[in-house]
Amino acid sequence: MAPRWKGKGAKAKALADPISEIVSQLQSSLIQSNSRGLLSGMSLLLKADVVQTNLLNRACFGRPRVTAENNEQWFQLCMEEAFYLYYSLNCIKIVNHNGCEQNSDELWKYMTSKRENFPVLYKAYSHLRSKNWVVRLGSQYGVDFVAYRHHPAFVHSEYAVLVMSARNGNTNGRLRVWSDFQCTLRLCGSVAKTLLVLNIVEQKKHAASPSCLDGYGVEERTITRWSPEQCREVPVS
Repeated sequence: MAPRWKGKGAKAKALADPISEIVSQLQSSLIQSNSRGLLSGMSLLLKADVVQTNLLNRACFGRPRVTAENNEQWFQLCMEEAFYLYYSLNCIKIVNHNGCEQNSDELWKYMTSKRENFPVLYKAYSHLRSKNWVVRLGSQYGVDFVAYRHHPAFVHSEYAVLVMSARNGNTNGRLRVWSDFQCTLRLCGSVAKTLLVLNIVEQKKHAASPSCLDGYGVEERTITRWSPEQCREVPVS
């Protein structure tokens, strides 16, 4: 499926402003300001200045929170986004509700306690982000994530992403029977997305620390509906 760009000139604007460069600028800015995020339930609150607000919006990390302070902007990040900035990009620090800074093992324990399948979901998220895809939660489409070629203002999402693993089976309880495939593919087709299944191969069975991620592999598979009209033999006239 070809990218569906939004409006005239969207493709040119996206190509002139690659996601990899935006993320690199965001990483540098957060490191320089010694940014600290606050754990709040299953999300993270991150304070941003004007420059960082612009970069977070352009890179599509988190969502801005409305506050009473005119000069302060806060972003709410999901756990995958927060851990990616902390662990993969190493550009923020994270504190708990007591103000104590968390190390990687403490943060990992916290996030896996909030969501048992966090390790495989994070591996899938970081896998897509490392390929410079913009990744958003996909609950509105009945999937784990949706993946964009660039900012959603420029292009529609191309992939609806489901995450699976051999140890946990299907992390979201989908695709267990054939009717699940039919329903999911029909939904993806109705919103013009390709179903991308990421199977996380876990070589280490105990996910006690983030070091287990090094032993995880990712198998990609796209699944589409078979259309007889597109495959039929052309009648001879």
